Amino acid sequence: MKIASFNINGIKARLAALTDWLDTAQPDVVLLQEIKSIDEAFPREPFEERGYNVETHGQKGFNGVAILSKLPLEDVTRGLPGDPTDEQARWIEATVTGEHATLRLCGLYLPNGNPTPGPKYDYKLAWMERLKARAEALLQLEEPLLIAGDYNVIPQDEDAKRPEAWAEDALALPQSRAAFRRLLYLGLTDAFRARVQGPGHYTFWDYQAGAWRRNDGIRIDHILLSPQAADRLTDCQIDKQVRAGEKPSDHVPIWVNIDL
Repeated sequence: MKIASFNINGIKARLAALTDWLDTAQPDVVLLQEIKSIDEAFPREPFEERGYNVETHGQKGFNGVAILSKLPLEDVTRGLPGDPTDEQARWIEATVTGEHATLRLCGLYLPNGNPTPGPKYDYKLAWMERLKARAEALLQLEEPLLIAGDYNVIPQDEDAKRPEAWAEDALALPQSRAAFRRLLYLGLTDAFRARVQGPGHYTFWDYQAGAWRRNDGIRIDHILLSPQAADRLTDCQIDKQVRAGEKPSDHVPIWVNIDL
């Protein structure tokens, strides 16, 4: 089963780019971030015509996550537990069933956190603590689990072309990296690093200052797997070429193949 994560940076602005990639890559499931659309306005038809079931958790003009799946989506839930006052649309869960196993999917758009210090960074760190608590609860089920999306965290210096440029940014501050490591310490596997080592692998290039032309990127989109899912991992890649397309997102898809 091919499962992808893609921060689309506006579903309406990037619809052609997304459908072109879907036609080429043929993923079974896609976790989308930054759809920037309320649920009622999400353009479902182009995806349903391609055989995808669609579930969204939207918000007008900001944030928003969605799942596209060629398999039925069961037990869909929206919103990260732990703060009933949090109205930002950043989390969606569902279950899919393959030939041999079921998989719990979690799609996330983790807060950026800038500027620091300040309330936005406090919200980011608090959100990551809630994420850790949710991951702990799901891991206790001892079932295949995938938590993927735009984490807005540069895990290590090798995940940036110019790490010095991000040293004071919320994406790379020690507290952010420590919170990400705490997820891994729960027993989750960074799928990409399980398959590919070394620097030079990125999922985001800013629109400004010729970042794409200079390959001045960062790796902030991640797929984390429970031990039961990691044991079934057969591949993980970044579709870098998508960034060179017409009207691209500033992110590119990352995907895994899992034997389900």
